[in-house]
Amino acid sequence: MEESMNFDMAFIGHYTKDRIVTKAGTRMVDGGAYFYGACAARRMELATAAVTRLAREDFGSFAPLEALGAMVRAIPSEYSTCLTLDYPTDNPDDRILSVSAQASPFQPEDIKGIKAKVWSVGASIRGEVCLEVVKAIKATGARVGVDAQGYVRIVKEGSLAYQGDWSAKAALLGTCDVFKADLVEAELLTGYRDLKVAAKELLKYGDMELVLTHRDGVVVWAQGRFHEAPFLPKSLVGRSGRGDTCLASYMAARLAMEPQEAVFWAAALTSLKMEAVGPFSGSKEDVRKTLKERYGR
Repeated sequence: MEESMNFDMAFIGHYTKDRIVTKAGTRMVDGGAYFYGACAARRMELATAAVTRLAREDFGSFAPLEALGAMVRAIPSEYSTCLTLDYPTDNPDDRILSVSAQASPFQPEDIKGIKAKVWSVGASIRGEVCLEVVKAIKATGARVGVDAQGYVRIVKEGSLAYQGDWSAKAALLGTCDVFKADLVEAELLTGYRDLKVAAKELLKYGDMELVLTHRDGVVVWAQGRFHEAPFLPKSLVGRSGRGDTCLASYMAARLAMEPQEAVFWAAALTSLKMEAVGPFSGSKEDVRKTLKERYGR
């Protein structure tokens, strides 16, 4: 195994071959939380690593990430994870997901030799990144962010179903430093649809920062209080990958910013991402300009 490599941020999650269906039509997109997140981190000029599993035939999918200067550790799998994301309305929280294939699960040794200040765990389906892998990441001394989607989603007869309880729930929530959930996931996990009430329930599991997204913006719990910022996109054509980008940009911003500043940075960057298909392709200066023009900051 290679010698230890040091990064600002590292990401782990399956590549996903996404078939996205909207009222405007159907398109195929190279996706995965690791991809959206790592692209955002590189655009923020952070030293970035990404660990993914996918079929060899799809290895070309992460070439744009490598072109941005990220280090990608690609682990071959018999299949890539293939998802269909059907958005029947203009509400990005309203979607129907199905799965036709899955890559193999990650193992603790997959992260060996990679050290980062922050790791973002972006699984698509439960079982992809197990608790032992998260603990192995935590043991490196990193600050760990976890997206709820990879633990509340299960495959049931070819469709992605949701389940708010599982045996390792308390242990996982007690391990992470930052936990991200959208409105649907937060309600599944806590039984409460009000994000601030749900946040208080989630905090019973441990001392962590929370990044909670909804169609209109993001609510963060950090340093003993809530911080909020709206999404202000000019269009929603690139809404797939919204949550992945929001978590990554918030955690990246927190390397240098206080929560109130970081939540607005994440909202602005995510708004720009939603205006185009694929990962965030702008710059730090674009985010600063958006903060000034749309947010008055």
